[in-house]
Amino acid sequence: MPKFPQSFIDEVRAAADIVAVIQDYVSLRKAGASYKGLCPFHSEKSPSFTVNRDKGFFHCFGCNVGGDVFKFVELQEKLGFQDTVKHVAGKFGIPIPEMEAGEGQTESAAEREALLKMHDLAAAYFAEQLASPAGARYREYLQRDRGLTPATVAALKLGWAPPVRDGLYKRLKAQGFPEGLIRQSGLVSVRDDGTVQDRFRNRLMVPIARDSGSIVAFGGRALEPDQVPKYLNSPETPIYTKSRTLYGLHLSKADLRKAGFAIVVEGYFDFAQLYQAGGLPVVATCGTALTTQQAQMLRRFAPKVIINFDPDNAGQNAAERSSELLVEAGFDVNVVRLPGGEDPDTFMQKQGRDAYLGELRRSQPYLEFLLDRAAAAHNLTRDEGRREFLQQMLAVAARIPDPAARDQFADRLAHKARVTEEVVRVEIRKAAAARKTTLPVRTSPAATHLTETERGLLWAILHTPEEVAKVLQGLQETDLEGLASEQVLRKACELAWGDPAVLPNALMERLTEREARMLAQAGTERQAPVTDLNACAEALRRDRTKRELAEIDREILTLAAKDPGSARLTELVMKKIAMRRQLGET
Repeated sequence: MPKFPQSFIDEVRAAADIVAVIQDYVSLRKAGASYKGLCPFHSEKSPSFTVNRDKGFFHCFGCNVGGDVFKFVELQEKLGFQDTVKHVAGKFGIPIPEMEAGEGQTESAAEREALLKMHDLAAAYFAEQLASPAGARYREYLQRDRGLTPATVAALKLGWAPPVRDGLYKRLKAQGFPEGLIRQSGLVSVRDDGTVQDRFRNRLMVPIARDSGSIVAFGGRALEPDQVPKYLNSPETPIYTKSRTLYGLHLSKADLRKAGFAIVVEGYFDFAQLYQAGGLPVVATCGTALTTQQAQMLRRFAPKVIINFDPDNAGQNAAERSSELLVEAGFDVNVVRLPGGEDPDTFMQKQGRDAYLGELRRSQPYLEFLLDRAAAAHNLTRDEGRREFLQQMLAVAARIPDPAARDQFADRLAHKARVTEEVVRVEIRKAAAARKTTLPVRTSPAATHLTETERGLLWAILHTPEEVAKVLQGLQETDLEGLASEQVLRKACELAWGDPAVLPNALMERLTEREARMLAQAGTERQAPVTDLNACAEALRRDRTKRELAEIDREILTLAAKDPGSARLTELVMKKIAMRRQLGET
């Protein structure tokens, strides 16, 4: 029967966040180093079901069911093992290889193992060359120009590829590796005449490892001024996919868990300097913006990311794209821009660890970073520049789910654009209500961004569905506009007219993965965030009325300037008075 290679199964198991998988089915809450919830495999009133993210397993002390992420999905979805692996791989964006059978599977697994051994041998070869008399110049370069100690060089397993045509190729052949597999390894290249030569020659060699520590690729830095390209990297191979690899994670993952956040930098030497400083939770993207797969890997270790990319335009554009992706994935994101146009490598060498920690503490929340970047890109001394800036930022602000945070952002925006705060607030509220935005930045639907009213309704959907169903039946679509949980509550309102007992499960089936995670996270609070659900509904209706009032105010201002004697203006003024009375305002 066809099966996936064991190396692929191990890769999926390592990449999968078991908490993220189980939260699609079970409402979990943090309990020390683990997570707890009601067991999905037997009926219980007190949670005895635990999930350990670090160790990658679950266990129920009530029914004694337990296992890894594959076992949970097998039991929950009633799937066979190979379909389970495929299901989990798909969830985390891992490309699925061809399934192999019998002797072919064994052969493929052996080939992958051989490729890993070749990379281990190559790393040893490059380290040996660096330690040789011929490598003295490059040892000096690492210490003098790069500021790296011998201990750091050894920990990173840095090496040197000598300027010879086939030194590594001959070493691999001497170890008995087959010709065809050597050519697949990415360690050699084939010339037009069919001869084989080393891919890396006269380059400083940086091994790239999986988070397990297995070396799967190399980055080679040029050592001569006229040598191109500056960086030459391994091609993708059966054991290496660039978009699913974070440089240095195998060395820093314990620091990420301990700190609760990750510092994401661009280059190998940015990582090297921060790693050498000791205890800093750093990983590197190796010169590219983050990918979805890399974000999913990070999610297993930390909920917050501080991005510290190069100060040039390319680096800051990558920081913006990476931030968008991370916010979408549910991370709390800050961005740090080092003074003097420094990158992390040069800053750490010149200023040291304490100064760098100070810059981290001064890092900006992502929205502040975006605001400053946009302001710098427009001429705010001219009306046209202010209009373009406001239009761009209006779309950003409209997507902020929390009204208080939205107003705070409006004040910052007004200050930057040198316009009245109330004008900006009205425009933002109008845009939030209309949801007319083409902005690609998407704020996270994490429960921390929900209002107390939203958290109360979502919690009640999971815990007291009969009570909340009556409240949901009384809500209108316009009551939900602009909320972070708008889509969840809209679907809940549609289902509220049915059997309340099946509301939680029926709703979960209709939600997207992100929406389901929002609902499940809101349900993990130990107590109801609010005790009066009718007050929640009233709060939503009041907010809707305030949005309508803001729109009326804007129309009144326009008509007062254009047609002060119009009947429509009188009608709007009377409507405004009535609505303010409804709100209890004078």
